[in-house]
Amino acid sequence: MPEKEAGLDASSDAAPAPVRPRQALPPKGSCWYCEKPLDSVKRFCGKACADSFDEEAEYTR
Repeated sequence: MPEKEAGLDASSDAAPAPVRPRQALPPKGSCWYCEKPLDSVKRFCGKACADSFDEEAEYTR
């Protein structure tokens, strides 16, 4: 029984996923990285641009 309890404690101590800078951006009608036109909901045209934005934001902090 103690082993089960120890397993539960370990999962509750897990750090939450980090908040990416792109998650705070409002939609603007174009990709925040390459400026490709988008609808009024999306922030990036694809995963490559979103990842590149995150990488660039990390280096320019």
